[in-house]
Amino acid sequence: MATEVVMPQMGESVAEGTIVRWLKQVGDRIERDEPLFEISTDKVDAEIPSPAAGVISEIRHKEGETVPIHTVVAVIGGSATATSASSVAHLAVKASSKAGAPQPAPEPAAAPLASAYAVAQAGDGQRLSPVVKKIAQEHNVDVSRIQGTGIGGRVTKRDILFYIGQAPARPTEPAVVPAPASGTSTQPGVAPTGAAPRAARSAPTPVAPGTIAPMSVMRKRIAEHMVLSKKTSAHVHSVFEIDCHRIDQIRRAKKDEFERAGGKLTYLSFIIKAAVEALRAVPVINASVDGDNIVYHKDVNIGIAVALDWGLIVPVVKRADEKSLLGISRAVADLATRARAKKLSPDEVQGGTFTITNPGVFGAQFGMPIINQPQAAIMAIGVVEKRVVVIDDAIAIRPMAYVSLGYDHRIIDGATADEFLSHVKRTLETWESD
Repeated sequence: MATEVVMPQMGESVAEGTIVRWLKQVGDRIERDEPLFEISTDKVDAEIPSPAAGVISEIRHKEGETVPIHTVVAVIGGSATATSASSVAHLAVKASSKAGAPQPAPEPAAAPLASAYAVAQAGDGQRLSPVVKKIAQEHNVDVSRIQGTGIGGRVTKRDILFYIGQAPARPTEPAVVPAPASGTSTQPGVAPTGAAPRAARSAPTPVAPGTIAPMSVMRKRIAEHMVLSKKTSAHVHSVFEIDCHRIDQIRRAKKDEFERAGGKLTYLSFIIKAAVEALRAVPVINASVDGDNIVYHKDVNIGIAVALDWGLIVPVVKRADEKSLLGISRAVADLATRARAKKLSPDEVQGGTFTITNPGVFGAQFGMPIINQPQAAIMAIGVVEKRVVVIDDAIAIRPMAYVSLGYDHRIIDGATADEFLSHVKRTLETWESD
């Protein structure tokens, strides 16, 4: 039986997706849940898994095409021979249509047999894959009690195995492996300090000097977002210098303890925690503009933009004010790793109320970042490096860093921005060991 693969809806407001790359070709064998193709939307880039096992019998849309959601993009089923003929015929019809040639009347389309995220339904309405459903039945597990990490909150195989004690690490907070202490990202957001190494992926296609290459879908979205932000907000920046000696002492003293607990203590973990406290103390920084109103957000959701070979993406640490230092470290590493592997769900790149970026990863002293709309401010972290400073009228060598805040002058004045940065500075320089 043939299975139709449709363009999934990656978020409530997403109406279309662009096919970036087919990971399988006509005639190839594919297993259920094996990545089939990559898509890019205005919310997130993602790999789309196959809804069924079989042979790719038809690919209806080529790489680079933007396709409305719920449109059939491929068919799984049938022999490889039939596949090639079907696919070639379909693309020939599309080509003749574009050339103005008369197109034969299409046969009535059958209703899709399975979407890209086809799942079985459990009795309680929870969306489950057959594998997860089988494990739940075998171990008598109430799946509604498990927090899913899959797309749309779906419970994955790793989620349920962890729940019943058969997985070594929690899917949402994997162990943080060692990484450079200064960070791994760039403007308008940063790949987090101490994030896990990049997942294996193909290297970006080299571009020869003197050639002209079209912008990728992600590059276009970044361009639109940055231009819109400059047109929307009155950008102003303030810069503070911070002595990182205290947090460096704590980081060195507790790094082994954190590693034993499945995390890695980094400068960024401290900075996020300090920013969260400052956002609570100066709530207008954690706000946005809605017409003539100022929306003061209840939750503190920190966006940590991750540098990718093909662009930038800003996954969000939701309710960061409810997380410990270890919890923040794990969450950041998890989001960065899955962003590079194109495994983020739309919900994980939405809802941010404040963004932190780290241009210091490349040695920059500080950055003047563009606000990530509709937020009101963005903080940039410069390189942490040893400098000669004066402490109590004595010359000393301390690990120092510049921290800048880009803010919307429509609702945030300079005094307010400086109050926020002062709070961050004071917290980091006088950190009390947990």
